[in-house]
Amino acid sequence: MPVTICMINQKGGVGKSSSVYHLAGGMVEAGKRVLLMDLDPQGSLSQGFFGSVVVENIEAKDTVARLFTESAFFATLEQLAVPTRFDHISIVLANQHLAKFNTPEPESTGMLQYSVREFLREAVEFDIVLIDCPPNLYRCSWTALVAADYVLIPVPPEDFGTQGLRAVHQTIEQARKLNPNLRRLGHVISRSDKRLLIHRAYEQRVREIYQGNVLDTVVPEASAFKVSLAARSPVEFDMPRSQAAKLTRQLTREILDRINDKTPSLKVA
Repeated sequence: MPVTICMINQKGGVGKSSSVYHLAGGMVEAGKRVLLMDLDPQGSLSQGFFGSVVVENIEAKDTVARLFTESAFFATLEQLAVPTRFDHISIVLANQHLAKFNTPEPESTGMLQYSVREFLREAVEFDIVLIDCPPNLYRCSWTALVAADYVLIPVPPEDFGTQGLRAVHQTIEQARKLNPNLRRLGHVISRSDKRLLIHRAYEQRVREIYQGNVLDTVVPEASAFKVSLAARSPVEFDMPRSQAAKLTRQLTREILDRINDKTPSLKVA
């Protein structure tokens, strides 16, 4: 099975979808075959590849919403994984049909908690699965945690970005009761502006609190990310010589190094 990483934070606007989108290109550059799973009812990741008009008109049975119904365990990778125009990147799409399933108290959904994990057992043709989660800790995020090997937490260096991290870690602990192999890959400082004293101060504070569980690479608020997204292309393919692309490759390498370095500090959440 591929290595599965979910991107989670209960705050919106922290860079989850953007990070997954551009990391897909970084992973391909590193020689990986990538499957993306959009578990956010907003469908931002899906729209990044195909645009809003196309994504919003896809039927529920052809989206990830199918994995949240009683027919979940009959869905196949061939039915739901859609190739993008980029070699070695496919995606399971999401749109508004997923919203009604993203409910509180996900532990009450019985065996459907395992639907994404069972679905990914077929994904042997991929090396990496990246899951984009919604900005809450409801059923979609919970199902991703139950399916994942690793969880990565993007954290903007400001007050709103760091609020609620305790709840995120508590949810990870709860998910490990069903998925004891789940590991915290770390926190990644996202949407940073080094010119701002408050951003530098918050980054320092996050590193003091979480120490080795904060990645070295810092993702800036760079225009290249937005320009590439508007071009429907991860920055690695659209602007490969940009600083944004170089930092994405650096982040990719750091993530892969952490996965390969199974130190004790990564085994406990």
